[in-house]
Amino acid sequence: MGGPLDGVRVVEFAGLAPGPFACLILADLGAEVLRIDRPGDSSANPLGRGRRSVAVDLKNPDGLATVRTLIESADVLVEGFRPGVMERLGLGPDECAARNPRLIYGRMTGWGQDGPMAQQAGHDINYISIAGSLEPIGPAGSPPVPPINFLGDFGGGGLLLAMGVMAALYEREKSGRGQVIDAAMVDGASLIATFVHVLSANGGWSAERGTNLLDGSTPFYSVYETSDGRYMSVGALEPQFYAEFVRLLGVADEGLPAQHDKDGWPKLRARFAEVFASRTRDEWAEVFAGSDACVAPVLSPVEAHDHPHNVARDAFVDCGGAVQPAPAPRFSRTPAVRPGPVPKGGQGADEALADWGFDAAAVAALREKGAIG
Repeated sequence: MGGPLDGVRVVEFAGLAPGPFACLILADLGAEVLRIDRPGDSSANPLGRGRRSVAVDLKNPDGLATVRTLIESADVLVEGFRPGVMERLGLGPDECAARNPRLIYGRMTGWGQDGPMAQQAGHDINYISIAGSLEPIGPAGSPPVPPINFLGDFGGGGLLLAMGVMAALYEREKSGRGQVIDAAMVDGASLIATFVHVLSANGGWSAERGTNLLDGSTPFYSVYETSDGRYMSVGALEPQFYAEFVRLLGVADEGLPAQHDKDGWPKLRARFAEVFASRTRDEWAEVFAGSDACVAPVLSPVEAHDHPHNVARDAFVDCGGAVQPAPAPRFSRTPAVRPGPVPKGGQGADEALADWGFDAAAVAALREKGAIG
């Protein structure tokens, strides 16, 4: 078996970040994903592992007909254009459903398919701003800190779209019908922040950035610099873990303020920072190794490849010479597919089209007419 989604066919229209990430997840879980690239673009999408590519000229009638034929035998379509683009190409949900009533049509946008901002340009930082998910991130007295593009593009976008596709596939087993998924990053980024919204409504979250339990304001849930300019993370929230933390840090008998004495937090933070600065990160990692102090070294993405725990779990895999995170989550009976190398635009087209029902003569004719690259 090739993963829990073995047998599911996906047509992906090449795009940026969230759509490709959703299709990466689907491919990792065993779906057969065929990416539609633009002719002349032979670059390799960094999120393109696990699928093949066909470069199609959608302005060429034969190219458009080719895509429509692919869609007829697909289970899922994923596109990330602005609202209305697919309709203008003649590939909108209604036309596709008429050809394939079982098709799951996944639409990935920043603002959603409707609303006053639906046609505006934007990026992750804009979507999470409107979602209310950027403002709480960062230290007190400083501007909000963008969390790279993890929160909008990947968490609120691609991950939620992949989950939506799988939910729609499950529902189709009962109804026999496909449907359209309107996946908007502004919606997903809001959903990911549900915990903050709930706490805020119950008076458990301060509106002042950098003053809450989990945003780095407390001395026992924070990051400290070590003598070599690296960092250790501390998450000693529960009293038993905090007791272990201060014991291993060597300050348990210094008469410091109590853990939850807010007036004493500045003193605690200063003392913790002073002690952490006395040794290197790796020395502290050794001190806390195997303990329940909830302390861990802050690793770079490259360093994470070689951490013993990650190595033991095969958390990173070689994808054609490039180390990438392994598929997740893990399945007992139908393990996820080990990812292959990232294809360039158009790479594997002949084999892919053959698998999707095109004979060699048809492929040659399409290439001669300029319909495919």
